[in-house]
Amino acid sequence: MSHDAFIQALAHAHQQAAAPLPGPAFCHLADQLLNVLFPERAERPLRNADAVAATLGLLQDDLTSLLLAVETPRSAAELAADCMAGLPVLREVLLLDAEAILQADPAAEGLPEVMVTYPGFYAIAMHRFAHGLYQRGVPRVPRLLSEYAHQRTGIDIHPGARIGPSFCIDHGTGIVIGETAVIGAHAKIFQGVTLGALSVAKHLQGIKRHPTIEDHVVIYAGATILGGHTVVGSHSVIGGNVWLTESVPSHSRVYHRAQIQVTRAEDPTADITFSI
Repeated sequence: MSHDAFIQALAHAHQQAAAPLPGPAFCHLADQLLNVLFPERAERPLRNADAVAATLGLLQDDLTSLLLAVETPRSAAELAADCMAGLPVLREVLLLDAEAILQADPAAEGLPEVMVTYPGFYAIAMHRFAHGLYQRGVPRVPRLLSEYAHQRTGIDIHPGARIGPSFCIDHGTGIVIGETAVIGAHAKIFQGVTLGALSVAKHLQGIKRHPTIEDHVVIYAGATILGGHTVVGSHSVIGGNVWLTESVPSHSRVYHRAQIQVTRAEDPTADITFSI
């Protein structure tokens, strides 16, 4: 390709590109909403009901303005009003998540600590907000918010994933939850868990590709569960480092058996045999 042709190709690409998203502004607004819903996170809690109402009104106006930057199936004002109307339910569900984390972690000293410092709570909160936008058909923005949370916490949850109430993420670093994953109520997931897809052709992207995790399931660190037809039955425990691509019934215990052998020799420089 000649230099002139290259310039023309780039010019055409720029002309066809979608309008840039106000990414930082969307992320900042999501953080502000969390600060209003949970004053423990705010630098300055709002002083009275009038201040809360005024702040929520300003945030709704900001959301309306930001949504004008993306193509939505409804008007920006209507969509923003619908999102704000859903805040009571969002707060109620997130309080259940925070309580689940508190009850599951002996190191947690109270709900304020969970809400302010725990990356699992923050990742869940951002996911639930992004998922609401995803369900309402808002393009690009939900994925932007999920990636923002991913960068801050190391927890990667696609905004399409459906997650039930009282969801506990313990530690959380390295967790990956795919778009069509479904997680029931009172589930608990540790760090390094992947709820992923088996390899499928691109044209099959609309099918369910990620597993279903039913109620009261615990998945320990490093476990990988793959496939849209894979169902982990309720009250099951999936042990650490398990690789699972088939369904298991409720009340199952699935674990990876490790073998560790240690030998000692008089010579301290001798090799130690260690195998897993």
